[in-house]
Amino acid sequence: METRIIIAGAGGQGVLFLGNVLARAGMVEGRQVTCFPSYGAEMRGGTANCTVILSDNMIGSPVVLNPDILIAMNRASIERFQPDLKNKGLLFFDSSLINSIVFRENIFPVGIPATKMADSMGNARAANMIMLGAMIAGTTVLKKTTIDKLFSFSTASADNKAEINKNSILEGINYLENKKSRYF
Repeated sequence: METRIIIAGAGGQGVLFLGNVLARAGMVEGRQVTCFPSYGAEMRGGTANCTVILSDNMIGSPVVLNPDILIAMNRASIERFQPDLKNKGLLFFDSSLINSIVFRENIFPVGIPATKMADSMGNARAANMIMLGAMIAGTTVLKKTTIDKLFSFSTASADNKAEINKNSILEGINYLENKKSRYF
């Protein structure tokens, strides 16, 4: 099984970090992975995207033209990448920041109020991990148990950040599980 994912948003939204965490989770599960970041020259506010491939077999190329899953953190990312999303592809988007958008009829859009959820948790920067949690809950791409293994490697100085990230992922999982939705 191979899953091709594009994660996109603005600089500062944690798009590249989300891609790295997703790739590391794939490695923890013993899968073949690629993680290919792309970003503009600006540090914050510019465009950023990351392609991740998780596979049970060897991966021939890190290039993703028609992703199975798109995680969009802003409107510009939906406008840019939705046309390339595979037929019956899954689109996770931050519904706190994106509204009144027209979606293709042959995809499955899933709105997650990630920014609002992160704000209510006291850490607005955690929206990316909430989106990852929602993707985990809405698909079979990764196992939920991998999250515990993934953050068990943190050092003492990074424990607080690791705990915040882990809790944010669990919030995203809980949010989508409460909606009782499984897409892939």
